[in-house]
Amino acid sequence: MDIKNLIQTLRHKQQLPSAQMQLLLTAAFSDDAARTELARQAQQTAQAVFGNKIYIRGLIEFTNYCRNDCYYCGIRRGNAAANRYRLSKKQILSCCEQGYALGFRTFVLQGGEDLTYSDADMAAIITAIRQAYPDCAITLSVGERSRTTYQLWKEAGADRYLLRHETATDEHYARLHPAELKLSNRKRCLYDLKELGYQVGTGFMVGSPWQTLDNLLNDLAFISELQPQMIGIGPFIPHHATPFNNYPAGTLAQTLTMLSVLRLMFPKVLLPATTALGTIAFNGRELGILAGANVVMPNLSPADVRQNYLLYDNKLCSGAEAAEAKNDLAARLHAIGYEIAEGRGDYKES
Repeated sequence: MDIKNLIQTLRHKQQLPSAQMQLLLTAAFSDDAARTELARQAQQTAQAVFGNKIYIRGLIEFTNYCRNDCYYCGIRRGNAAANRYRLSKKQILSCCEQGYALGFRTFVLQGGEDLTYSDADMAAIITAIRQAYPDCAITLSVGERSRTTYQLWKEAGADRYLLRHETATDEHYARLHPAELKLSNRKRCLYDLKELGYQVGTGFMVGSPWQTLDNLLNDLAFISELQPQMIGIGPFIPHHATPFNNYPAGTLAQTLTMLSVLRLMFPKVLLPATTALGTIAFNGRELGILAGANVVMPNLSPADVRQNYLLYDNKLCSGAEAAEAKNDLAARLHAIGYEIAEGRGDYKES
């Protein structure tokens, strides 16, 4: 079966046998024509569901303290050189106020696993946002917690939760994380979140150290099993103050390939063109959208802390990445035939 037929089969069946998927990935990683055809069909699939609308999320990176020591992450506990900060409830609400005025109707509270904010503190922040902005969606991205905690936050008003599994292979997970962190617990969290009624997002790094094609096939199989509403992927980019500082970054070709494959497997999923993609290529986010993505997440964090939330080196934190530049973002989207969608941008079950 030639590559074009493989792509068409994936588009119509939303799955491929493992050997055929491996063949498709291998071809698209290295061949421009295969990748172009994959992106074309993925873009058509996304447009059939979403038209030319791109959903925007207002990202609030409210703390860069983290109890974990993940080997790839710039805000890992062991990075003594990181300039740490925490936003107060008042500051977070101020970010939401500014974002709401700019037209954002989803707020994403993202941070390290910072237990200085108690479960009750987070619930109070969520409740305050829910009361002030009842027409907005609240997304959390604060890591692994207990089912009881997730339930508390859901009852406080949270709608969505982002928790990337990073790799669905136990042995690979163990090489990227300290011994106290287990893939089994990460998966437990994701299934708890689904059962509690969150719209759930997971995802993985593309090109992380020691990643193999088998690892990527396992990622696709796990996501098929989980059936999340959101999938966030981006290239691995090294941070100078981590054990992986000398590893090469994931490539644009690999990341765009995986975006397109995910779109064909999950036509209705919310699929961001991430900041990391925009970091490895000046037009990375536009290329991501042309490969099937339909979400962008401009930054609502206070300008004076954005440069301190550095998960990897050279992260974009100004220009079109900043929420204030929404008009610039709209112009960039318009140039490739898309426009910003107003509203919460919820996942559509039907």
